[in-house]
Amino acid sequence: MFNPSKDEVRDFFCQAWRKHLQHDILTPLESIAARWMIEHPEYHALLGDVELAKSSEFSPEQGQTNPFLHLAMHLSISEQIQIDQPSGIRGIAHELAARLDSEHQAQHQIMECLGQILWQAQRQGTPPDLMAYQEALRRLL
Repeated sequence: MFNPSKDEVRDFFCQAWRKHLQHDILTPLESIAARWMIEHPEYHALLGDVELAKSSEFSPEQGQTNPFLHLAMHLSISEQIQIDQPSGIRGIAHELAARLDSEHQAQHQIMECLGQILWQAQRQGTPPDLMAYQEALRRLL
């Protein structure tokens, strides 16, 4: 299983952003990442500074969102939708995006569900509960 370090994740996003800005060829995964980075202009300065990106800490206690976690969740949800895993997420995502008139806002609602499931799994020391995730997704509609 691929388990990148914090620096590797941050480097991936920064390099994908650099390649996007320079109109270099992006891998399919980088293309998806760039699409979500474009949607988050508040992260652009950080993405343009690899050293700052690698040295920054983001504390929830100080009300800070980790931009790299946020972007990684967009990437993960995009993959889930693409392959329809968990089963049904593609239809839910499309219906939610239509209702909200925004794929981005739909992903943020899905992200809340995913974040809750991951938090519970981490807290309990168990794998993420796929059934609970699917139920949370269904409740979005």
